[in-house]
Amino acid sequence: MGGNAVDEGQVRRLVLFGTKGVVTRCRDFTEAALGDWGWIPAEGDEGQERVEDVLLLVSEVVTNACLHADGPEELVLRQRDDHLRVEVSDASPEHPRRRQPRAPSLPGGHGLMVLDRLAGAWGSEPRGRGKVVWLEVPRPGHLR
Repeated sequence: MGGNAVDEGQVRRLVLFGTKGVVTRCRDFTEAALGDWGWIPAEGDEGQERVEDVLLLVSEVVTNACLHADGPEELVLRQRDDHLRVEVSDASPEHPRRRQPRAPSLPGGHGLMVLDRLAGAWGSEPRGRGKVVWLEVPRPGHLR
């Protein structure tokens, strides 16, 4: 095997249809992958917080696809040595955009703020007729 196998890391894909139960399916799928990749059981408080952050971030991007794009089409997880990349694709060409700030006590409208605070980096890019929203989270013990 060449160097590309190492560079690509490990990849898991979950094809999705509709919105019913999709957030739970994606969280469970992510949690299983994190377990296989050694993120779980987490070592120490930092590791546990990072796992919780990843599951919350997955919930946020999948929920946004449900609310704004008729549901996600695919969840892709890419594990590399120092970080995890999460990609959620959907059929809408509309990229996430910040709304007017709202009071933290009001429900809804805080998804992008959560991404800003918890993800090491995030963004969106065109893919096919829709887009992919991606985020990256450093592995516990790795600074970014």
